[in-house]
Amino acid sequence: MTKKDIVRVISEQVGLTQLQTKDIVQRTFQAIIDSLVVNRRIELRNFGVFEVKRRAARKARNPRSGEKVEVPEKFVVTFKPGKEMEQRVRELERQELGVGRDVRTAAKESQPPEPQTVAASATYQTTTDDD
Repeated sequence: MTKKDIVRVISEQVGLTQLQTKDIVQRTFQAIIDSLVVNRRIELRNFGVFEVKRRAARKARNPRSGEKVEVPEKFVVTFKPGKEMEQRVRELERQELGVGRDVRTAAKESQPPEPQTVAASATYQTTTDDD
C-alpha cells in the first residue's frame, strides 16, 4: 500500500477530497518526523512507538571484496508495534497458518519435505554360539 492508497481510502471514509486528505496525511507524517528529530521518541497509542536510537560504530566486511570496513556510529529510527497491532498481525498469522496449530509445526508443514536418504552402509549384529 502506498501513501496514495492511504489517501484514497481515508478520503472515501471521511468525505474529503483527495487533495485535502493528502495534505492532512502529509502533515501527519511531517509531525511524526519533526517530533522524532526534536524528542527522539513518539508514542502513538494502539499503534506503536517510533524511537531514534544511536547505533554504535562497528567493523563490517565488504561482501564483494571481503575487505574490512569501518562503519561509523549513526542514528536509526526503530519501531515497536503496539498491542493492538501485534494482536491483529497475530490473528492474520493464525488465519494464514490455520487456527490452533503451533506456528513452528505449521511452518514446517508448509515447507517441502526433506528428501529421504538411504544409508550407504548397514550395521549388523552378530551373534555367537558360545552363549
